[in-house]
Amino acid sequence: MTDRYLTTVLDEAERVAEHHEQVAQSSDNPNHEYLRYAVLRLLEDEADETSVEIPQIDGVTVGYGEDKAMYESWDDDVEWWETVPPQAECTRFRMFYPDEYEAVPRVILDVMAALGAWRVRTGSAAACGSYDHRERREVHYLWPEGHPIEYLLQDQLQTPPGAVASDGGRTGDVRDRMVVTKYSNQCADLEPRTRRAVDETMAVSLLKKGGRYEVQSASGRWYEVDVISESCTCPDWQQREPEGGCKHIRRVDHEIKQRRVPRPDGRLPTESNQA
Repeated sequence: MTDRYLTTVLDEAERVAEHHEQVAQSSDNPNHEYLRYAVLRLLEDEADETSVEIPQIDGVTVGYGEDKAMYESWDDDVEWWETVPPQAECTRFRMFYPDEYEAVPRVILDVMAALGAWRVRTGSAAACGSYDHRERREVHYLWPEGHPIEYLLQDQLQTPPGAVASDGGRTGDVRDRMVVTKYSNQCADLEPRTRRAVDETMAVSLLKKGGRYEVQSASGRWYEVDVISESCTCPDWQQREPEGGCKHIRRVDHEIKQRRVPRPDGRLPTESNQA
């Protein structure tokens, strides 16, 4: 599902670039702007057409802004940044949904997993900013500028109609391009079970500061990995505790080392700050 949603997000961002380019007129990173506006359109049911059907939920509102700027405006009113300090060059999505939902609606989870964002807060909506927060809940995601999906969008925007894309022309298959980074040559040195975990379709995001990560498997099931206790909620780990960890533990460890997700302490990965 994540791959299909990734294609949908990219396609909508391409339409934004073609028909709503004004959203990025004052930005040094237009692809970042197109993508986050595409998320708003998809979740608020403003998209004209999508490659997969996006379940719509009445009452979803998407707000976003630069995380550090939000902090400078709201730090006296809320305590969101005690868990994860304000991040420069990073978008904070602040999404509202009806409080009748006990958990974050699945469509939000799927779209944000496809974007490569990670969840940093869930709770009752706070009276902060200009949003209508009455009888609603909110969930926050962080998403850094320079994420690999921006380069996928750039590639898609530069590919002439009818041309064979860099994925070899396989319809909807952009995942291969996404995982090819300057660190990908390290995969050849991985232990076979870890290599299989890396090759399998999964979405990883930081669930809670302290080393707890959320993993969506290829089957669509969600599991929680704790890298501190080296445990996972999947049946394989609960029943066998295989040496070296289950595939979800191995995948989270790899994503941290590849700097694709935040470190266990919540910090953003950087060139000089490895996990």
